[in-house]
Amino acid sequence: MTTRVLVAHPQLADSTSQQFFKASLPKTGVIWEHLDAQPALDVAREQAQLRQADRIILQFPLYWYAAPASLKQWEDTVLTRTFVYGDHRYPLAGKEVGVVVTTGMPAKAFQRGGAEGLTLDAALAPLAAVAQRAKMTWLPTFAVHQFSYLTEPQKLQLVIDYQRYLTQTQPDTLANRQAWFAQRLPEMVQQLPAAQRPTGELITTTFDQQRDALEELADTLAMIKETEDD
Repeated sequence: MTTRVLVAHPQLADSTSQQFFKASLPKTGVIWEHLDAQPALDVAREQAQLRQADRIILQFPLYWYAAPASLKQWEDTVLTRTFVYGDHRYPLAGKEVGVVVTTGMPAKAFQRGGAEGLTLDAALAPLAAVAQRAKMTWLPTFAVHQFSYLTEPQKLQLVIDYQRYLTQTQPDTLANRQAWFAQRLPEMVQQLPAAQRPTGELITTTFDQQRDALEELADTLAMIKETEDD
């Protein structure tokens, strides 16, 4: 699977959250693009890259309940009516599209009755509408609230969650999580310092054992259900 991450941020070098995300990117399968760094958009190139991607991620900070201007410019320039649906070919149909959004307010502020007065889903509704028009699959939003207040353990968890959001098969079921970790754990262990690899290998072995046990339990439950249905 190929994932394309389109980052809209006018001051990327000064953003601790965006630099964190950039450093957390998986080694393979992800193409990262900073929209603000481009003096002019090559429409044909952008559209060709969208055709080649399986999953498209729009990543940005929330500015006054919307994405930064560079993303809107990209939409207006690249997502032309003819390209998206005008010729009735729908080249983006079936592709997944998701949003990674950072906010300066806590999550509770975006609940009904919260300080912001609207939910994130409401703020992102125009993007979801574009995805629907293009016959794309809209993924659940990946929101990071008040990044600067996260603890180190929370940031470590964020690395894993972010990588899963970019590369894991959807929907986010237990089975898909297990498959993702089974594929990624050996790679993660190899990236550890030599002194820590034995611990990483032990974690991998334990994970495999637990996964086998869960599969056996699932088979047993399925058999019990079949018996009850009979």
